Amino acid sequence: MKEWQTAPKRTQSGEETTRLILETFRFHGALLAAGDELTREFGLTSARWQVLGAVWDDPRTVSGIARFMGLARQSVQRTVQRLEKDGFIKLQDNPDHARARLVALTKNGETTLQELSKKQADWVSDLSNGIEPVNIRIGVGIMRGLTNRLTEPEEDI
Repeated sequence: MKEWQTAPKRTQSGEETTRLILETFRFHGALLAAGDELTREFGLTSARWQVLGAVWDDPRTVSGIARFMGLARQSVQRTVQRLEKDGFIKLQDNPDHARARLVALTKNGETTLQELSKKQADWVSDLSNGIEPVNIRIGVGIMRGLTNRLTEPEEDI
């Protein structure tokens, strides 16, 4: 091992959190690949699906989608333009802001998300088969707690 490859000393929690972070990166890559496969027949990608899902319940601005999903506004803007061109979403006037239009689903977008969510339900049930729901909830709680520490203003971290 080279000198620069020697890991600095971490607390035990820091060491385990580093393992979690590295595994999260691997999971993210695998999840995107699986999502791309799952959405291919609908003419979507994981990124496009993510943006459509962000406006499933209510229209949002591009900036609102970016904040909600933890994405860069510029990448959301490019994705919105492609989704609009392909007829999955439409832009609506925003009563709260003259220039920031709202991104909303078209009928085609709604139908596609409904069909995709049926397919996703089977997929995720197979993926999680044999894992106790309580263990999944613990994982979600840990990730949410770490996300909050990264995104909320520092106080006494």
